[in-house]
Amino acid sequence: MHPEPLFEIFGKGVYAYGICMAVGIILCFGFLLFTMWKKKFSDKSTNAVLIIGVFGTAFGIFMAMLVQSILNYAADPSKPFRLAGMTFMGGLLGGVVSFLAVWNLYVYVVGPRTKWKWLKSDNMNAGLADALPFIPIGIAIAHAFGRLGCNFAGCCYGAATDGSWGLACAAYDSTLRVPTQLFEMFFLLILAGVMAWLYFRYKFDYNFGVYAIAYGVWRFILEFFRDDDRGALILGLQPSQFWSILMVLAGVGYFFLQYYVLRKLMKHPELQQKDGKKEKIELTEDGTPVLAEGAEVSRIVPAENSEGLVQDIEKDKTKDEGEL
Repeated sequence: MHPEPLFEIFGKGVYAYGICMAVGIILCFGFLLFTMWKKKFSDKSTNAVLIIGVFGTAFGIFMAMLVQSILNYAADPSKPFRLAGMTFMGGLLGGVVSFLAVWNLYVYVVGPRTKWKWLKSDNMNAGLADALPFIPIGIAIAHAFGRLGCNFAGCCYGAATDGSWGLACAAYDSTLRVPTQLFEMFFLLILAGVMAWLYFRYKFDYNFGVYAIAYGVWRFILEFFRDDDRGALILGLQPSQFWSILMVLAGVGYFFLQYYVLRKLMKHPELQQKDGKKEKIELTEDGTPVLAEGAEVSRIVPAENSEGLVQDIEKDKTKDEGEL
């Protein structure tokens, strides 16, 4: 635990919490960039996910602070309202909603109508449906490092305990407490590993549902072991417990959304062929390409090579007739 500034830059303190958040965000976007490269996303598709993702992350951080500040004010209206503290649930909701809003605005409104070639969205070989299966892996990675930062800052701490696992994990408090920050960090890293295994090993497309349900259940249970101030109660539950229930329900709904809607919108860029350049295509036992519904594999023969191809065919034909 290290709630004090590690050092200063231009008179401003730099905290371990901020460094952990920065590392988590960098690793998150690094993972997304690697995965989009591996799945053969075009530059246009990759840039769209990354740029809109940066906006969603920034807006999510703002919403994390705003929601926590509202909860703090509701718990004690006698104190002046100010932006202070952060809550992950508010940040996740704000980040997801803002990302979806800007993405759809770009793809369906701005991209098709703009006169700027670099801003057009008509040549994207992958859509949001292709990115959703691996985006929650990046979110879990960033969140895990954020919880490590909470441990350094001494926030989000657990109840006092006499157990051997107890740590002095509250800011300026030597009481041994349940290290809920570290428990959650390890849970998120394991969850990220499981989702990555499902996605890369089995091409599992339902990770957003897995993430929402798993984290919702975990967070609901973990709240019973927390001892920090989380704001006003909602329907007799801690605010995070209330949002956890909604998160689980959203995760269940996502399975149906993915099955009935999103899987039909996936473009599968790793299975596409263009301009005569062969890409690796997964085949079934009878040799049929495995493609998304409605997708086609184009086999385009460049004009300059067509004459040579015809000659090769004639030679093979003559050779076969001679053997007969």
